[in-house]
Amino acid sequence: MLNQALSRAGYEVRVTGNAATLWRWVQSGDGDLVITDVVMPDENAFDFLPRIRRLRPDLPVIVMSAQNTFMTAIKASESGAYEYLPKPFDLKELIQIVGRAMTEPKNRRSPAAGDDNESIPLIGRSPAMQEIYRLLARLMQTDLTVMINGESGTGKELVARALHDYGKRRHGPFVAINMAAIPRELIEAELFGHEKGAFTGAQARSSGRFEQAEGGTLFLDEIGDMPMEAQTRLLRVLQEGEYTTVGGRTPIKTDVRIVAATNKDLRILIQQGMFREDLFFRLNVVPIRLPPLRERVDDVPDLIRHFFSLAEREGLPRKQIEADALDLLKRYRWPGNVRELENLVRRLSALYPQDTIGAAIIEAELADPAEGSVPLDAAPAQSLSEAVERHLTAHFAEYGNKLPPPGLYQRILKEVEYPLLSVALAATRGNQIKAAELLGVNRNTLRKKVRDLDLQVIRSSR
Repeated sequence: MLNQALSRAGYEVRVTGNAATLWRWVQSGDGDLVITDVVMPDENAFDFLPRIRRLRPDLPVIVMSAQNTFMTAIKASESGAYEYLPKPFDLKELIQIVGRAMTEPKNRRSPAAGDDNESIPLIGRSPAMQEIYRLLARLMQTDLTVMINGESGTGKELVARALHDYGKRRHGPFVAINMAAIPRELIEAELFGHEKGAFTGAQARSSGRFEQAEGGTLFLDEIGDMPMEAQTRLLRVLQEGEYTTVGGRTPIKTDVRIVAATNKDLRILIQQGMFREDLFFRLNVVPIRLPPLRERVDDVPDLIRHFFSLAEREGLPRKQIEADALDLLKRYRWPGNVRELENLVRRLSALYPQDTIGAAIIEAELADPAEGSVPLDAAPAQSLSEAVERHLTAHFAEYGNKLPPPGLYQRILKEVEYPLLSVALAATRGNQIKAAELLGVNRNTLRKKVRDLDLQVIRSSR
C-alpha cells in the first residue's frame, strides 16, 4: 500500500527488506530519499543511519517504527533522521513529508553523542503523546525558547527535563524555579541574585537562578504568577542577553535556555493587564500543549505498569491489576492528571496485601471523598449556566468595588470555546469534519477557531 501510494504520487520506488541491500544502494549513489523501518532482519536502522549520514549527509531518511516510545523519537533525531513516524501513520502525512524532504533539502546536523540511558521519562503511546514526542525530538538540538501549557499534574516539568537531558545542553545544569511558591517581593532576587545590603536581610551576595543555570536550562514554572516588575526584567534579559543583580550595577552576560510552563491561559492574563504581551511572544516561540489524562486514557495501562514498576524498585510489593479494574480507571476523569494516578498506584502498592488489584478496590479508592475527585460517569453537581454564573460572581469579586477590564464578553466566550472545541476534537480524534458536524458549525468556521485559539489538533490514523 505504501509503495502504491508513493508511485501514485509520482515517485519512483525501489524496495528491499534488508539493510545490506539498502547500504549498497546508498554507497552507489542511488536514490534521493530513504524510508526505513527501525527493525530490519539484518540490522537496526539506528545502527546504520550514522553511516548514511557520514557518506551522504544530504540524503534524507524517514524512519518508521511500531516501538513508538519517547526514546524511539529521540534516537531517530540523534541518529540524523529527517523525520520519525510512529505506526500506524497516515499515508497522506507521509506523502507530505516526502514532498517536503524532496523539495526543501536541508543540511542536517551531525548526530549528537547520545546517551545509552534507556530510562523513559515520558510514558504513553496515544496519538496525543506521539505528536509531543515528535515535536520534542525536533527541539533537542536547538536552543529555542519553549512554552509548556497544561493542567496541574500533566508532567510539565518532566517535559522540560526531557528537553534538557536529551538536548545539546545536557552537560549543563538544569535549574527550576516555581513562581507561585516564592513571595512576590523576592522573585527578582531569586532569579537574578542580589548584592550585599541590597535589601533588609541581604547580609551577603547571593547568586540567582540565572547564574546557577549558566550553560544549561532554566525552567520557569507557573510563569503566569510572575509579578509585573519581574516580567519587565525578564523581558530585558531575553532581549539583551544580560542582567544585573538586585542592588548591582554591572551587567552580567547570560547563556541559558529558557523553558517556561503555565496552567493558565496567558492570553486572558494579557487582556486583564496581568501579563506582558511582548514577554508572552518572547517565551511562546515553540508552544507545547500537554493533554490532560482524560484526553489520553489509552495511556492509563502503560502508566500504571510504569508506576507499579517504580514502586517495586523502591521495595514495595509487586502488583497487577484486573481488566475490569483497569476499565474503571480508564473511565475516570483524573482531575489531578498523571500525578493523581501515580499517587493512587503508590497507595495500591503500599496499603493493599492483594497481589492483584480488583474492581472493588478501585471503586472504593475512587469513591473516597478525601480524593476530592468525581468519576467520569457521575452526574454533574450543577448546570453549565450555574457554573458560569458562579465563575463570573467570583471574577467580579476579585476586583472589589471596581469593574473588570473592558472586553469581558469576548474573554468569557473564548474561555468557553477553548474547552468546547478541545473536547470535541479529542472525541473525534482530531477529525475536523466530524468535529464540525458534532458542534453544528461550518468546517471553515471550525478551522478558523482552531487557528485563532491556537488549539493543538492531535490527528489519529484510527
